Amino acid sequence: MLDARNVTAIVVTYNRLPLLKQCLAALRAQTVQGFTVLLVDNASTDGTADYIKTLAMPGLVCRNPGENLGGAGGFAYGIRAAAELGCEAVWIMDDDTLPEPDALAALLAADAAHGDDCGWLSSRALAPDGTDQPMNLQRKTMYRDIDGFDVAEVPAVMASFVSLFLRTEAVRQFGLPIAEFFIWSDDWEYTRRISRAKPCYVIPASRVVHAMQNPGVVNIARDVPARWARYRYFYRNDVVLYRREGLSGWLWLLAKDSWHTVQVLRDRQGCRAERIKIIWKGFAAGVRFRPQIPYLP
Repeated sequence: MLDARNVTAIVVTYNRLPLLKQCLAALRAQTVQGFTVLLVDNASTDGTADYIKTLAMPGLVCRNPGENLGGAGGFAYGIRAAAELGCEAVWIMDDDTLPEPDALAALLAADAAHGDDCGWLSSRALAPDGTDQPMNLQRKTMYRDIDGFDVAEVPAVMASFVSLFLRTEAVRQFGLPIAEFFIWSDDWEYTRRISRAKPCYVIPASRVVHAMQNPGVVNIARDVPARWARYRYFYRNDVVLYRREGLSGWLWLLAKDSWHTVQVLRDRQGCRAERIKIIWKGFAAGVRFRPQIPYLP
């Protein structure tokens, strides 16, 4: 069984200091201790750096890349830095992830049962009210969510970076997340890249609360106007993810983007032409987008 001292928890943050404080407190409250916490501060401007200087937290390492790399870039940066620190496994999460006290212990126990035969392990993500967080439901196929959490482990092919555990050896084999994604679908792409070759599992006993500020599924027809512009990444990145699945993947992309277009046309927030343009310009950009998978040296 891996010792917690050989694990590095990677937290990526950007201008969400109140949530980050809760995340770090939850990490300090884990029933197993001794693991390193590597905080990637994406050049926050909200006082995060000053707060970290005052924090007496054993095992905390803070890295600032000097610019906002987005979630995708932050995780790629953090996993590379964790590997350089010599850890044997990484535990990945956003700054709004609040692990319950036994979250890491449950992942370590599952890792001990599977060892190198497993690609990754994922926690059950809950909303603050205790219901399952819809954005973080893992997929049992590329197109269907898992059915539930009533067994000790649930096979899955995709998961989010809201509490993902994998061995550094898997990182060396399958590479790093694609930093060019910036935000959205980087976790789906990364976990699917691994699950194509190795079995992967959700561990329901490992639970986290995802205290996200904008809950719900990713859909420009339902989101607030302030977030519309960033959807160009979502519709672009999804093409990279699904085209690897062949004809079924392309059909899924066309069906999803067409359905989102219909939903925009029905929506009362206005700016319909602008949002539809974002969807299909993102799709076209994805067809041309050929990012390379980065690997550890």
